[in-house]
Amino acid sequence: MQTVETLNEGLKRAYTLKITAKDIDKKVDAEVKRVAPQVRMPGFRPGKVPANLVRKMHGEAIAQDALNNSIQEGVQKLIADHKLRPAVSPSVSLEGEYAPGGDAEIKVELEVLPDVPTPAIDGLKLERLTVPVSEDEVNEQLKQLAGQQKAFTDAPAKHKAAEGDQVTMDFVGTVDGVAFDGGTGEGMSVEIGSGRLIPGFEDQLVGVKTGDEKTIDVTFPADYGVPDLADKPAQFALKITAVKTAGETVIDDDFAKTLGLQSLEQLTGLLKGQLEQQLNGLTRTYMKRKLLDQLAAGHDFEVPPSMVEAEFDQIWHQLQHEAEHEADPAAAKAELEAEREDYVKIAERRVRLGLLLSEIGTANGVEVTSNEMNQLIAQAAAQYSPNDRERFYQYVRNEPMAAAQLRAPLFEDKVVDFLFDKAEISDREVTRDELEAAIESDDGFETGTHSHDHDNHKPRKSKKAEDGEAKAEKKPAKAKKADAEPAAEAEAEPAKKPAAKKAAAKKADDAEAEAEAKPAKKAPAKKKAD
Repeated sequence: MQTVETLNEGLKRAYTLKITAKDIDKKVDAEVKRVAPQVRMPGFRPGKVPANLVRKMHGEAIAQDALNNSIQEGVQKLIADHKLRPAVSPSVSLEGEYAPGGDAEIKVELEVLPDVPTPAIDGLKLERLTVPVSEDEVNEQLKQLAGQQKAFTDAPAKHKAAEGDQVTMDFVGTVDGVAFDGGTGEGMSVEIGSGRLIPGFEDQLVGVKTGDEKTIDVTFPADYGVPDLADKPAQFALKITAVKTAGETVIDDDFAKTLGLQSLEQLTGLLKGQLEQQLNGLTRTYMKRKLLDQLAAGHDFEVPPSMVEAEFDQIWHQLQHEAEHEADPAAAKAELEAEREDYVKIAERRVRLGLLLSEIGTANGVEVTSNEMNQLIAQAAAQYSPNDRERFYQYVRNEPMAAAQLRAPLFEDKVVDFLFDKAEISDREVTRDELEAAIESDDGFETGTHSHDHDNHKPRKSKKAEDGEAKAEKKPAKAKKADAEPAAEAEAEPAKKPAAKKAAAKKADDAEAEAEAKPAKKAPAKKKAD
């Protein structure tokens, strides 16, 4: 094989490989000898078909396989001989027309990873903002939990429903006099004022009594999840089958026992632990951003354009998807286009920081163990149906990039923990509001390294840009959560589409925000491993 370098510019490389007809023919001969014992032909005993006849029968397919194998081996040898570190898979193509029996000329183009300068990790200084959990916060959580566990009892026969009461009804919904899918149901219960149903629906339940029949008029929101119903007026014929009032929930040991716990003290301890976990997550988010800011400020090197483009495409695809579900999709997309360059910079910074953290981890012996990797794969596989899990395992085993994507977030977190241990850390006690304000502050270019990481952020150009960045960073795993309601019950409900959470994108629970809601919750679709 002859190799000629045709391009060496920045991180771009190009080569021409010449694979001789002699080399290809050797592989053809070897393959003919390998398959000959398996060939069956009338007039010959099994395994005794002459090689020349095997070549005549299957020569074209064997020659094509030999050429493909020669190309693959040639590219691997090129990478090894030149000690190349491809940023993405090389582009490989035949130069001109290949004539069987002749030489093959191959063009190989690729981008290589940069030589990352020795990372400066000494002298890192970080401030750890801590928030103690107050008794008032725990009590507020208890009240909210009690509010979700309301006990409703039948109201007197003439009682008129008011806000906070529960109304049970049968209903038939129509648009232009025609019933629509999901608009008919029986025995649906809703608490007036809960905001579960489309705007205006619950308000018109105020004053109804058990046994009443009533027709109400509503208009589906413009961004409703079913396009055929969006922004259309509808009528619902209701039959009220029950009105119930909420009794006061006493927060005591008996209340805790209804939740499967032994005592109020145990419940209080669990709620306090959850709050501490949330606050610790916010503290880590703040520290990680400040750490990444320091690393980014101290390191600047060229990054492969192909990696930046791939990262940008992932961000942009999510943002475009979100824009399509805005009230005015055209305006939302136009606003995104105006900020395209900001998102390109986000992608470039993420790639640079990812390479930097990889270099730090490799140089300092940080690794994801085989047990940790097996746990990651098992967690990901659990999102699939039992029938698809084995296919997912095979996919990860056969696709190194799939395994790398599962590994990357954990590896990054372990490198971040290593750097936390190296840094000089000072502690300062603050309030939750102060911590959240610090996370959301406009004081830096605060971007993480993975588009699925909710710790990632961008320079605060505008509130709209912040919202878009938040959307780009939501973890897809949240979309795989099982619905709380059975599909049959949910489909009967004229449900409201909740607004997407667009709060500053900087809170640890931004990943929980729903990008869109459907008219009725359905069981999640089975995911395919491929």
